[in-house]
Amino acid sequence: MDEPRRESLEDSASRRMRLNAGEPAAYGSIVAAADPESPPRGDVEAAPLLSPAPRAVLRPLSKEELEEAAGGPRWTRIRSRLVLLFWLTWLAMLGTAVFIVVKSPRPVAPPLRWWQKSLFYRLQTALFMDSQPGSLRGIEAVCAQLAYIRSLGVGAVVLEGLFLTGASPDGPVLNDSLVTGPQVDHLLKESSKAGLRVVLDLCELNFTASTEVSEVNDTSVSPERLSTVQHALKSWLEKGVAGFAICDTDPAYSERTLTEWRRVIRGLNKTCADRIMLVRQTGEELNSTRSFNGSLVEVVMRSILPPTHHILSAQEVAESMEACLREGAGAVWPSWTMGGRTSSEFQKLLLVLMMTLPGSPALQPGDELSSTRNVTFPEDQDVPSSNTDRERRLALALYTSLSLSKAREEALVSGSFTMLSLNSSSSSTLAPPILGFLRSWGCVQILVVLNVGPDPQSLDPHWAGGLPSAGVFMVGTGLDRMGTVALSALSLRPQEAVVIKLIEARSFSE
Repeated sequence: MDEPRRESLEDSASRRMRLNAGEPAAYGSIVAAADPESPPRGDVEAAPLLSPAPRAVLRPLSKEELEEAAGGPRWTRIRSRLVLLFWLTWLAMLGTAVFIVVKSPRPVAPPLRWWQKSLFYRLQTALFMDSQPGSLRGIEAVCAQLAYIRSLGVGAVVLEGLFLTGASPDGPVLNDSLVTGPQVDHLLKESSKAGLRVVLDLCELNFTASTEVSEVNDTSVSPERLSTVQHALKSWLEKGVAGFAICDTDPAYSERTLTEWRRVIRGLNKTCADRIMLVRQTGEELNSTRSFNGSLVEVVMRSILPPTHHILSAQEVAESMEACLREGAGAVWPSWTMGGRTSSEFQKLLLVLMMTLPGSPALQPGDELSSTRNVTFPEDQDVPSSNTDRERRLALALYTSLSLSKAREEALVSGSFTMLSLNSSSSSTLAPPILGFLRSWGCVQILVVLNVGPDPQSLDPHWAGGLPSAGVFMVGTGLDRMGTVALSALSLRPQEAVVIKLIEARSFSE
C-alpha cells in the first residue's frame, strides 16, 4: 500500500476514535440519561431525535381573545343584533300567518238537524199486509226489509196507508183491516233497532182539532182537556214516532192546526226531541201557507214531476225539472221525490237530480232501481232475462254512487246552489234544454249537467266562463265516465247526466 493512502486511513481512524471517546452522541446513539436537559447541538447528526417533543398546554381563550378572533367587539355586537332581528322577523311572520288564518273567511258548516241529513223512504205498508188483521206475517214482511232500507243510506221511513181515510173526529184511526196497534208497536221497535226513524203519514184524513189555541198555550191545562186528536198525537210521540206528515190539500191543514200540533210536539221536547212536521205538497205550489210554514213546518216534500195520468213527454220532463231548478231550495227545507209518470229513460236523470238538489231525497220503492220503478224490492222480483237483471244491478250501482257522493261531499248537503244557463251549440231552441247547476262549498265546486233531449249535445265552449276549466267525473248515469275532463270539450249522450268535481286548470293535464 502506498504511503499517502495509508496516512489517509490513519487519519480517518483517529477521527473516529475521538468522536467515540469524547464527543456527544452521534446519529442513532442514546443520549446519556444524566444530562436530559442539555440542548442539542446544531449538528444534525448530534440531535436527540428519539427524545419526546414537549406537549402544548391548552387553555381557554379570554373574552378579549375571543372578540379579537371574531373581528373585534364591533362585529360581535352586529352579529348579536342580526340574530335578534332574525327571531323577531320570524315571530312577526308567524303571528301574521296565525292572524290571517283566524280572520280569513272560511265556510262554517251550519248545524244540520237529522231530517236535513237523512234520506227519507216512503213505505206503503199495505203492499205487505195480508188480509187477516192481527197476523204478524204482513208486519214481519215489512220488518224483514228494514235492513235493506237502511243499507240504502235511509235515515227515516214515512209509513203511509196505516190510517182510515175520511171523516174521523176522534183523530187518526188505524185501518184494522190491514194493521193493528201491536203490529205498529212492533214495527216501531224493529225500526229503532235498525237505526231508522219513523214518520207517520196522516194525509187524506178528514179531522180537525177542537181545542182552542189559547187553551193549548196554557201550560196548566191537564191532558184530559186536550182534544182527542192531540191526545192521539201525543200517544204516538211517546211511542217513539219521529213526526207526522200532512198533505197541503187536507181539510185539517191550516195555521191553527199546525200551531196546535206544534204545541204538542214542543210539550214533549224533553223526552221527544227533534220531532218534525212534514208537509206533502200535492200541487205546483204549497197551498196557502207560504206566510207561516217556515215556523211551523220543518220539511216540505215535493215532487219533481207533477202528478198526471199520462206519461210525460221529454219536453214536459225538462220543463218540470227546470222549474224545480229555478225555484231552488225555497224557504223551507225540501224533500224531493220523483213523482209523476214518465218513460224509463228519464228515471236515471230524475234520480241524479233528486240526489244532488239542495234538500233531503225521498225514495219510493223501486226508485233506487231507476228504470224498474214499479218493483217493491230487488229480492222480491221475478227476473225475466239476464239483461233486466243487469240493468237493475247497474241502476242500484248508480244510486249507491250518488248516495256515497252525497254522504261525503259537504257541497251536496250544505253547499250553495246556482243554476247555470247552458246553451247547446247543436240543438234547436225547440229541443229539450241541457240543464245544469253548481253546488259550492268553500273551495269545492260540484257541477251537475243533464241532457234531457234525445240527441247528443255539445256545450258552447264559452258557457263555463269564470269556472275552472277542468274537472273530475264523480258519477254519471252511464257509469262509464272516469278521470278528468276539460269543460270546453264536454259532450253529453242522449238522456245522460254527469256529476263533476271542478279542479284548477294547473292541476289538470290532458
